[in-house]
Amino acid sequence: MLSVQFIRENAERVRRDLALRNTTAPIDRILHLDDRRRALLQEVEALRHERNVASKAIGQTKDPEEREERIRAMRAVGARIDALEAELRDVERALREALLEVPNVVDPSVPPGPDESGNVVVEEWGERRTFDFEPLPHWELGERLGGLDFERGVKMAGSRFFVMRGPLARLHRGLIAWMLDRHREAGFVEHYLPYMLTEASLYASGHLPKFRDNLYHDDQEDYFWVPTAEAPFVNLYRDEILPPGSLPKRLVAHTPCFRREQMSAGRDVRGIKRLHQFEKVELFVICEPATSNSELDGLVRRARALLEELELPHRVVQLCSGDLGFSAAKTFDIEVWAPGAGEWLEVSSASNCLDFQSRRANVRYRPEPEAPVTFPHMLNASGLALPRTLIAVMETYQNADGTITVPRPLRPYVGTDRIEPLE
Repeated sequence: MLSVQFIRENAERVRRDLALRNTTAPIDRILHLDDRRRALLQEVEALRHERNVASKAIGQTKDPEEREERIRAMRAVGARIDALEAELRDVERALREALLEVPNVVDPSVPPGPDESGNVVVEEWGERRTFDFEPLPHWELGERLGGLDFERGVKMAGSRFFVMRGPLARLHRGLIAWMLDRHREAGFVEHYLPYMLTEASLYASGHLPKFRDNLYHDDQEDYFWVPTAEAPFVNLYRDEILPPGSLPKRLVAHTPCFRREQMSAGRDVRGIKRLHQFEKVELFVICEPATSNSELDGLVRRARALLEELELPHRVVQLCSGDLGFSAAKTFDIEVWAPGAGEWLEVSSASNCLDFQSRRANVRYRPEPEAPVTFPHMLNASGLALPRTLIAVMETYQNADGTITVPRPLRPYVGTDRIEPLE
């Protein structure tokens, strides 16, 4: 969340960044509400001072009639204070609600652009595999192996669901365990997180109010299913002050993710690229503001290291202003090449959110023992997302006989070096 003071002092920049994002937010209303809040505070303070002075005078008044008159006058002042304080609470509530609708600022290094067409490829790694046969897309390959069952998934749960079985399911699970181990070895602390969150938690992470229609919600218990582990990580230290020397915190977790995908209707309808339920290993960093840019670079390197170890060709794409997420000031997507479908698939999105989420969650830290508290920066990255990483492995390592060679790093986790058709 941007502070109202920042918006007031940088109103033109905020309006410019909104235009760069190709979106709108109630900036004029925020400034108007803040003006009214300031005026109410000033009037309330003046009346409180008047009441305090009058109370002392009443105590010194000897004449009963004059004393009663002053008491009546102070009752009117008290009633006026009560009315102003009630209005002040309403104004402050409306101001906070309006502030929650404002996205993060845009980092000056972000390329301008209206939408994903303005994204910039920064780097490409690895040579795409050449085949002496026609490579299959994952949905055909998985069905031939007996490892992907779309028909029964749809029967049980509807569109964008599937069943995975046998060695392919083990490969999926093995990828998750391998990624967690690699990140833990790199110094990230593994967490097991709740899969359901309160409404307050989703407001803190920035997923509410903007993305309400894309979240799954349990009306009876008023829980939201996690759209990504980023959301619980933002809330891990909500309303806490982190002590000196505790930053940076580098965290990792695996969770299922649940999204309605209403905004992607009609896109990626074949296969398992875009689902209502999927798995993801998430990296999260809480750090001092001066180090957040280097931490972002580190997250990108972490995600890429996995793809390099799997020898999967990939590229780094910097998102333009019009394609940035609501909470992000700067984002790099990492896309892996899927040769069967012949397309790039996003498997990681690494973002620097600055102090946007820490302000919403009221997470603060104290740089030195006697220093005032301030807001840390928060960053996140997929490390990596499934099943798209699985898709890339399946399509890249497929063989002419329809089997899949298991990449060497994954073999201890899968228990085999080749995935063959189920009997």
